[in-house]
Amino acid sequence: MASLLRWAVVINICLISQSGFALKIEDKIKFHKKQIILTQGKIQKTINVEIAETEEQHARGLMFRNKLKSNEGMLFIFPNEETRSFWMKNTIINLSIGYFNQDKKLIDIQEMKAVTSVLQQDLPTYPSRLPAQFALEMSQGWFEKNKFSLGTEFKIK
Repeated sequence: MASLLRWAVVINICLISQSGFALKIEDKIKFHKKQIILTQGKIQKTINVEIAETEEQHARGLMFRNKLKSNEGMLFIFPNEETRSFWMKNTIINLSIGYFNQDKKLIDIQEMKAVTSVLQQDLPTYPSRLPAQFALEMSQGWFEKNKFSLGTEFKIK
């Protein structure tokens, strides 16, 4: 029993060391901050976003974040419009994702669940229902709370 406990401690130390090392590498990825304006009918809101436009930034996304402020998120920009798919690897907060087409019109909103363990293998994916060129990740329920639905448009300030 004592030897089994020692192995469990060794495995946990290795996992913690590996995740700490990953965090140090990942922290080198920088995101520019911008404001975007969302508009739907008479509703308009300016929010602060981090811009993810490189493959490295796309892969990192909002991993390892503990929280998002109420009107802050991440805008993923892709070079073309196609079906996009996101997952929640190493993401510990629930998020809403809005997919936008090349005309910057909201075409899909999905609620994404946080990953409960770094060891989780079968991560669900969240594909866009239509081709998208942009994806906006916000705190869970943000689009509904702020009354933004399909057809909402955005522009970068």
